[in-house]
Amino acid sequence: MILGLRTSIYPVNDLSAAKTWYSAVLGVAAYFDEPYYVGFAVGGFELGLIPDGIAGVDGCQALWGVANAEAAMQKLLSLGASELEAVTEVGGGIKVAAVRDPFGNRFSIIENPHFDATAVK
Repeated sequence: MILGLRTSIYPVNDLSAAKTWYSAVLGVAAYFDEPYYVGFAVGGFELGLIPDGIAGVDGCQALWGVANAEAAMQKLLSLGASELEAVTEVGGGIKVAAVRDPFGNRFSIIENPHFDATAVK
């Protein structure tokens, strides 16, 4: 069911400053730059920034790749997880969702038809 790590999302309270900082840290410009999300391609994975977030050491969200978000969500729920965020299409055919695992942790999934596994380094 789980295909591998795809994206880590960082909530920030100043999207412009964060974009500049992460560009310097990563050594690349954002490939996707909108007021609601900034994305950087890093070694075949994505580092994303979302605005109006509450930054903190618990703030980063890892998203695990799945082939079918709806089916993966149903499996997670059947295994005792509880829904935090329903499967949502966020643009470009990309779907995300999140559950709370039985231990209280956030577990997020992403169905991304644009992910290129051959780009992973």
